[in-house]
Amino acid sequence: MKKKLSLIFTAAGLLLFTNACTDLKEEVLDETLSVELSDQAAANGLIAPVYALLPNLFQHTTYFALQEITTDEAILPYRGGTDWGDNGIYQALHQHNTTSTDPNVNNTWNTLVQSISRSITAITGFKESSDPNAAIYLAEARGMRAYYNLVMLDMFGIAFIKEDPGTTSKIVRGEEAVSYIESELLAIEPLVQSKTAVGPGRLNQAAVWSLLTRLYMNAGVYRNVYSPTIEFRPEDLDKAIQYSDKVIASGQAKLSADYFSIFSNNNHTNHELIFAVDQRADLNGHNRMAYFSISGDQFPLAEFPAANGTDGPGITSDFYQSWVQAYGAVDPSRDPRFYQQNMSIYTNAADTCVNDADYKINRGILRGQQYGALRVNGAFTRCADGKLKVGKLTYVTRNRADLPVSFSELIDYTTAGSNYNTGYRVAKYEFSSKSNTGRNKGEADIVIVRLADIYLMRAEAKLRKGDAAGALADVNLVRASRTATLAPPALTSMTLDILFRERGFEFYWEMLRRTDMIRFGKYEGKWTEKTNSDVHKRIFPIPQTAIDGASNLPGYLSQNESY
Repeated sequence: MKKKLSLIFTAAGLLLFTNACTDLKEEVLDETLSVELSDQAAANGLIAPVYALLPNLFQHTTYFALQEITTDEAILPYRGGTDWGDNGIYQALHQHNTTSTDPNVNNTWNTLVQSISRSITAITGFKESSDPNAAIYLAEARGMRAYYNLVMLDMFGIAFIKEDPGTTSKIVRGEEAVSYIESELLAIEPLVQSKTAVGPGRLNQAAVWSLLTRLYMNAGVYRNVYSPTIEFRPEDLDKAIQYSDKVIASGQAKLSADYFSIFSNNNHTNHELIFAVDQRADLNGHNRMAYFSISGDQFPLAEFPAANGTDGPGITSDFYQSWVQAYGAVDPSRDPRFYQQNMSIYTNAADTCVNDADYKINRGILRGQQYGALRVNGAFTRCADGKLKVGKLTYVTRNRADLPVSFSELIDYTTAGSNYNTGYRVAKYEFSSKSNTGRNKGEADIVIVRLADIYLMRAEAKLRKGDAAGALADVNLVRASRTATLAPPALTSMTLDILFRERGFEFYWEMLRRTDMIRFGKYEGKWTEKTNSDVHKRIFPIPQTAIDGASNLPGYLSQNESY
């Protein structure tokens, strides 16, 4: 029997928003395929697009930019007056002055609404499918629609309700949006498979419990996003504890003894991952998380002398100082989450020759003079024994051989603070061993939620209910788990400020910081180059292209306040 697959294309929104849009119904194209498909092939063809845009969502210029560069964890100046100027969009993000024409906002919105639309298409198709896996796939598609709506609610303050592809979506906010997403996740909870069965790359039971925990922890923000005081209802906190308990008790995830292995190229089987963007180098992978921050004169792969970084964002001195304040007279590298040395030349100047197979740049927060493979005319230099020659790096690619690749704590929008080498950098995700350009062919799965977050959300829920001892036990359990090297010392007390700091240490640059700062009441604070205290900047503007496309339905898609 021939199958019909409904394909929905959206230009700038869930409803085919275009500049010349005259109605707001999605354009549904029923295409009868010229070849017959089995039920299983048709089902696979429906579910794959639901996940397909996740790598796009988790790029450096989409979700990362909005979640991190708006916070105290990341800042991106106009490098040397020549790079990353981009009409001031990254400075505006950091200073909470973003406009509705910002391409980072636009691309994030478009990716989300297209993914919601693809989920609706899959749901419709699976309702008519006779494939034995249709019920499981239907639950996954429905759950992914809820996930995309959760991200949409977090970032833009709205969610879309839509069942029939031929109808206009209903836009909901606040309590109604929270209730809708909650009901969708609860409905599919008993239907999706365990993480043990399908892995972290598909929506699984532990992932659903985790998303429910995340929803309940942030529900007070979502119900009244502009409120000067966030309401944490006891029933929300109880549910957050309930569902985090389910994740932990299920045994479907385990804390990793090696912190940086969570973000390594072979992390597909890392037990700490609960839900992740499944990347494959030759299929859908990008290496943007690894290349974005490091220097353009850091070339991490012996095999590919053209694969380098881009001198993007660094961490603010404010965030770095939170580490310094926590460890006092002890260097923060004492914490295995802060730094991992992979080249011995940093501590042994004699080790200037390295086997190709052993050459890896350091990971974590990179400070001071950087060492790496030396290049002349685009080729790596070699020692007499044929090994790769490593040494002090300078900005040769910028025609600034006089400027060492020596990362400083100073980073801001002044001329001195905007040079190529300013700001401590982050190399949390391992540089893909297959990326011949530095940008492409990512291997590492990008974390959406991992078990440490479940423990720390449970700790927060306990703490907000008055159980400081229970919160301290959960936090210390995570700290003590990192035993591949010397684990961080146990904390002796727990407050909301300490827990917020701990979340920064554990999850820096994992695209959680903006959401955390809002929930902990920190987002209207001051840090390097940021003084804006407008609560309306907690969410982003709806792209002007989307509003223009909906203009024939007055009031349907209204702009968020203060934009």
